[in-house]
Amino acid sequence: MKKLIVCCWLMVIGLACQKQGDGTTTTPDPDPTGSGSAAMGKGEPGVVGLAGVTAWDNVPAAEKERIKGWNTLFLHQSVGQDLEEGCKANGFAFDYYGANDKTNGAASGKGLKGGIFVDVGGIANGNPSEKIRVFREQATRNKDLLQIAVFKFGYADITDDNAERVKTEYKAFVDALRGQSPGLRFVHVTPPLVYSTAAYEGNAAKQKVGQWMKDTFKGTDVIFDLQEIESNNGQCQQNNVWRICTENRNTAGDPSDVNGVDTSDGQGHIGKKAGQRIGKALLMSIYRAGK
Repeated sequence: MKKLIVCCWLMVIGLACQKQGDGTTTTPDPDPTGSGSAAMGKGEPGVVGLAGVTAWDNVPAAEKERIKGWNTLFLHQSVGQDLEEGCKANGFAFDYYGANDKTNGAASGKGLKGGIFVDVGGIANGNPSEKIRVFREQATRNKDLLQIAVFKFGYADITDDNAERVKTEYKAFVDALRGQSPGLRFVHVTPPLVYSTAAYEGNAAKQKVGQWMKDTFKGTDVIFDLQEIESNNGQCQQNNVWRICTENRNTAGDPSDVNGVDTSDGQGHIGKKAGQRIGKALLMSIYRAGK
């Protein structure tokens, strides 16, 4: 009888060990707080547009928290500030990033870093080449830390006169960073639109660059299709040229906390409520880059 009891206990212990061996009970919890593992996965390349808003809503809370544990650098100008405010309203604030800062906040759950080109490099809108240079310098300074790069042009950066040059310089910039940091993930942002569709405002040129980004990088990286969201996938257009929808602009009914109300149709800032909605798609883009 004693032998039978011993055998039974050995069987129980054996089953327990087998269960422990498959990782279901003994694998150490890398995140005892339950906020989701910060470790990056393979990523999920592709385009994040209008559907990204609802997609972010459907991501479990613990999964959302993972992006705070990834060193991410988002450099932009004023529309980017609207997007940052929108992300903050969703509970994901970007820490301020200046010229001498480092992208080293992931360990403390503050991996999201955001800065404007005029602060980081003294670069105003209308100078895309210099924005590319500044971002490359900052990424190189942080090459052993940076995990996700988010570069956004301003609405005054791209025109018919420079669109082809911008594409060439941007592709060289991405290739250079990928070469020096093979594990670096990218979130490409289609250039923001303005309300005016006059040729000199450049919406048509911005569309071409945005489509080029999708064609060029959708197989390897994530593209945040800001143009699709701003224009409601082209529902807001004039003479086949997309423009930012009225409901997305920073109007008197929905001013921007940072940029107030646009006074010219040649501007394209985003309202506070619209920014909170659109910011979800940016957060989804970052999540997909590292999931």
